Amino acid sequence: MNKHEPFGRKLDFRNGRVDLSHGSGGRAMARLIADVFHTAFDNDWLRAGNDQSAFDVDAGRMVMTTDGYVVSPLFFPGGDIGRLAVHGTINDIAMAGARPLHMSASFIIEEGFPLADLRRIAESMGEASREAGVPIITGDTKVVERGKADGVFISTACVGVVPSGLELSGDKARPGDVVLLSGSIGDHGVAVMSRRENLAFETAVVSDTAALHDLVARMVDVAGASIRLMRDPTRGGLAATLNEIAHQSRVGVRIEEASIPVKPQVAAACELLGLDPLFVANEGKLVAIVEREAAESVLAAMRAHRLGKDAALVGEIVDDDHCFVQMTTAFGGGRIVDWLSGEQLPRIC
Repeated sequence: MNKHEPFGRKLDFRNGRVDLSHGSGGRAMARLIADVFHTAFDNDWLRAGNDQSAFDVDAGRMVMTTDGYVVSPLFFPGGDIGRLAVHGTINDIAMAGARPLHMSASFIIEEGFPLADLRRIAESMGEASREAGVPIITGDTKVVERGKADGVFISTACVGVVPSGLELSGDKARPGDVVLLSGSIGDHGVAVMSRRENLAFETAVVSDTAALHDLVARMVDVAGASIRLMRDPTRGGLAATLNEIAHQSRVGVRIEEASIPVKPQVAAACELLGLDPLFVANEGKLVAIVEREAAESVLAAMRAHRLGKDAALVGEIVDDDHCFVQMTTAFGGGRIVDWLSGEQLPRIC
């Protein structure tokens, strides 16, 4: 974010709204960036006032990711688009076994968007980045005409460092490996859908959005190269993630329905909405493919962490030229868990 000396009156966060002048490069834009983003993300890199940020890195392999967030609604039980953007981006880095270092954030804001909501999103985003220890050190702000964006869209990028000797990749799963899941599935998708459809449940359904890099670090410390790969089952849920792994590694996957944790309120909501929890998005869970000999030690490390306390061994990797994902149901039958043919829950992240 270009930091200019702020001019003019302070923003009116009670009644004010974003207008086109806030994206013009002039005083109004300087005021917006200073009062909203620099205040929320404050750190030494931003205070330098450059169009980019320079930083030192440890020796080793670097990883980088980029992502975009268009979730609707912007605020949902357990989170909002800002917190989601931080967690989702960090998790993409963490799935390489890497330690995330720094983030960037770019905002496309619709004319007329309430300043109070923009500040709330930015503050949530800043809080999430500080909690994770991954500062937002550069970015950009654009304002578009009313009707050209749905409130606000956020694009992010992140860089990280991978420990020496660790190379996780989707093509490394081998027959005999096991499938570990860090916790219950479907929480995020159902939380967003419940707010979107104005549904009320007896027990609150809250998004699982969380940064997973600390959990991953503990797993790597315990097992290192015995971990073949990790993925966060976001859009398309657990089903899409396992199908991606099967096709990348040219193997089959067999899972046990009874072993997959699903909260009762999420299962009930899915039944009400006609959804299958296997296909519902998650934002604070991971799937790990691990050598069988290391499974117990990795599971113990996961369960000792607050974000992995419900971790479970849910399946195994098998030989299969068709690369099918197959599930043994709770009733002892079997089914193929295929890719979704369309978008089950659009605008979920």
